[in-house]
Amino acid sequence: METVAKTSPIKTVNPFNNEFVKAFDVMSDEQVESKVALADAAFQTWKKTPKKERARLLHRVAQLMRFRKPQLEVLATLEMGKLLTESRAEVELCAAIFDYYADNGEKFLADRPLQTPQGSAFLSYEPIGVLLSIQPWNFPFYQITRSAAPHLMAGNTMLLKHASNVPQCAQIMEDIFIEAGFPVGIYQNLFIPGSKIDVLIADKRIKAVTLTGSEPAGSSIAAAAGKYIKKSALELGGSDAFIVLDDADLEKAAEAAVRGRMWNAGQVCVSPKRVIVEESIADLFLEKVKVKFAALKVGDPMDEQTDLAPLSSEKAVEDVMKQIQKALEQGATLIAGGHRIDCPGAFMEPTILSNIQPGTAAYQDEIFGPVFMFYKVKDEQAAIDLANDSDFGLGGSVFSSDDERAVNVARQIDTGMVYINHVTGIAPELPFGGTKNSGYGREQSPAAIYEFVNAKLIRVTTPENAY
Repeated sequence: METVAKTSPIKTVNPFNNEFVKAFDVMSDEQVESKVALADAAFQTWKKTPKKERARLLHRVAQLMRFRKPQLEVLATLEMGKLLTESRAEVELCAAIFDYYADNGEKFLADRPLQTPQGSAFLSYEPIGVLLSIQPWNFPFYQITRSAAPHLMAGNTMLLKHASNVPQCAQIMEDIFIEAGFPVGIYQNLFIPGSKIDVLIADKRIKAVTLTGSEPAGSSIAAAAGKYIKKSALELGGSDAFIVLDDADLEKAAEAAVRGRMWNAGQVCVSPKRVIVEESIADLFLEKVKVKFAALKVGDPMDEQTDLAPLSSEKAVEDVMKQIQKALEQGATLIAGGHRIDCPGAFMEPTILSNIQPGTAAYQDEIFGPVFMFYKVKDEQAAIDLANDSDFGLGGSVFSSDDERAVNVARQIDTGMVYINHVTGIAPELPFGGTKNSGYGREQSPAAIYEFVNAKLIRVTTPENAY
């Protein structure tokens, strides 16, 4: 491998005011090699470590995250700009996920008996080795947690390549694992550019890769993993449908839509990006949304009274503004917002686009910012058809006062998750993942712990029943 020059440090820039905060040197090839070797060596011991001991250490990570929550929440807000209240909730969620796998991991990984006519058989769930975890900036602790918690509990070791704009969040998580008592090498952070990922995936000591990121990144990672016959799990983009049926509580639906879309300044893969409303109630619903938009307080994300935070970076704002401009050039109508806010930092107005036509960029692409794509549809079936007319299939919502009707609609939507009368949410015990171009594999819930284990069949026979 070529030596990486330490002339392009990984930087923290506060998106609230675009001020530089801190820089970290990119790791040399020799440093990366040392970490891969350490992870591989640590696996040889970690895979034999009793599950109760693994669980004890995961519980300790959860305790430390709660204890250090004031520090962690400030770091997340400082580095990627989310509301402090959202950062606090993220830390609490992470602690709950670590506790969930500590409490349940041994049960999930227990041998599973199989019915067979003669003799006996069972599945033994065994770790596979060093995992490469590639994670984005929008939930700097949660993205780490939902891959690390199940897979470390399963007995694997992990190398993290985090997003380059959240280096302090990346480093402090490794510090917490060490403080919790994890053996050196079980979990390590890598400060490397994306250009080095393919080399890591090619390394025989890396057994699998998990990515949360964009559709192009997922395609690249899947191709590299496939080339070397390694398993991958991908959680990619989404353009979630938020369906409001004509019998919905419009006040609750509008509140959920606005809060859901403004969550993390719209930088959430499962936020309600395509709002699809039956035409008989569409105008009233839209008026409620516009009133709620107008009431949002934009400002310092450290201020707990702020409702709308900046986007994660100047580039993030510029990219979203380009998407809005392209949508307008292709015939979309601007109902609200659509501009940058005249103040320092990566701020933009909450925006509503309508009259978005099939074949245009906005109709198919994900917009990662506080932008609604608003659609009026004739009836329930038209809502289902529009929801499914997307390359993505991550989450979705259906609002109706009739649960049976809503569930029937949900069953017809091609997506990995559908929530009734709620935006797509997150809980340790519920699986998270999508279909179509939103990726494959599942995180959280019992399903996650089986993604990177060898489900080994062990068959017991006697001479009398052998076949």
